[in-house]
Amino acid sequence: MRVLSIDYGKKRTGLAVTDPLQLIAGGLCTVETKALERFVLDYVAHEEVERIIVGHPRQMSGEDSENMARITPFVNRLRKLLPATPVELFDERFTSVLAHRTMLESGIGRKARQNKALVDEISATIILQGWMEARKLRVES
Repeated sequence: MRVLSIDYGKKRTGLAVTDPLQLIAGGLCTVETKALERFVLDYVAHEEVERIIVGHPRQMSGEDSENMARITPFVNRLRKLLPATPVELFDERFTSVLAHRTMLESGIGRKARQNKALVDEISATIILQGWMEARKLRVES
């Protein structure tokens, strides 16, 4: 079963997913946030999804950022609509910075680096990879 990751944004939302064995995280797509709920419900109806990880935006102090006011109602709706699928929050601090750094290091051209949808998708992948690494550490300890 796959794990789906969401980097929730005001206008656009990046999504990433694991392979069925949950070994590799990869970008899935970017959707308009207003179409996100329908997209997730359709995706879960066609793919076996074990859980959904939603980026938890925090400030450097650890306090929730202003986007949490939009994320919390979305997460609550998902939990009601998909009661058999756990929905977890995972700290997303620095994911945009890491996404831009990843794009620079991969040699992606300047024009592509300005593609905010690509940044959102890469951010969702970084959130998912971070969650997978944290899970691995919990299992090992």
